[in-house]
Order: sequence, then C-alpha cells, then structure tokens
Amino acid sequence: MLKVGITGGIGSGKTTVCKIFETLGIPVYYADDRAKMLMVEDLVIVQKLKALFGEAAYFPDQSLNRAHLSTLVFQDKTLLHQLNAIIHPAVHQDGLQWQAAQKDVPYTLKEAAILFESGSYKTMDKVITVFANKKLRIARVKKRDQLTSAQVEARMSKQMPEREKKKLADFIINNSGHRQLIPQIWKIHQQLVQLAKEA
Repeated sequence: MLKVGITGGIGSGKTTVCKIFETLGIPVYYADDRAKMLMVEDLVIVQKLKALFGEAAYFPDQSLNRAHLSTLVFQDKTLLHQLNAIIHPAVHQDGLQWQAAQKDVPYTLKEAAILFESGSYKTMDKVITVFANKKLRIARVKKRDQLTSAQVEARMSKQMPEREKKKLADFIINNSGHRQLIPQIWKIHQQLVQLAKEA
C-alpha cells in the first residue's frame, strides 16, 4: 500500500480534490482535522498546551480557544514552533496508526496544508500538489472564512510559495478552473494504482 501525501496552498481546493479521491474508494487522512481532535481529546497534549498558552487556551467546557491560540502564534514565531513541536509528532503517530488500520486499498492519501513545511512529505511514497492561481484562492478563502483580502494574504505569506511546492511534487492538479478536475484526478489515480501493483 502506497502512502501518498496531498497538499496545496490555502484556498487551492485540496478538500474538494480529496472528496473526489474518496469516491474512488481511497481513504483520506485529514491531518488538520485530526490535529484539532487531538488538541481536545489527548490529555497529554491538553496539559502541554495549557502550560504553553495558559488556562485561556481552553474554554470552561474544555473546547479549544482557537482565537486565543491564533492571536498568540501569529504574533510570536517561537510560540508557533513550540506548538508545532507538540502537535506534529502526535499527528505523525496518529497517522501511522490510521495507516496500519487501512486494508485492501492500493494507496492512502494524507491531506495536510503544511506537508512540505513540516517535513512529513519525506515519509510519503508520492506527493500530489493542488494548485490554483492566487486571485482565485483569495476569493475562495474570503468567501469561506469571511476574511478580508489582507487577512488571506497574511495567511498565504506564512505558507511555502506555490512554485516551491510544485518543484517538490510528483503530481500536480490544476484547480484554477481552466481544466476539469475529474480527468486529472482519474489519471493520477490510475498511475498510483499501477505503481502500487509494481511495488
């Protein structure tokens, strides 16, 4: 079973692409969603986050105070690195357990916004990058998250540039609207199935 990573900048349409792969019977591990879950359910992580960010990291009902964390880590790179040092190893371990539980599929997908930045792409057999032009990505994220253009660009600036992601990827899906998504995904799917057979 091949381990395939899938990534792309904010607003590139990674989730849409993953949903199409799921219709082909391919299981998808959503790293960001699992990280959010672990930050609430893993008691060791909860204690570490409270130690790092204070009790205000969680609401009285023990749900995560995302706004509090976001404000602090966007202002302080050291805090961001410390947060990542807690979360990334936990997500990596969780991903390995998830992978081991998958059966009878040629490959699995691990969807992560910072697959390259975190270095976890090195544990993948192949990597897919979903690409869309900047103007379209900004429009999508503004609509989805109710943000201003400046807020979206600030988030983009924290991610690896698209051209760098393309260089590191084995497959590129263009989601700018000029080319249909499904034929691109189907072609990659067939190549990965073939590679899995050969492996």
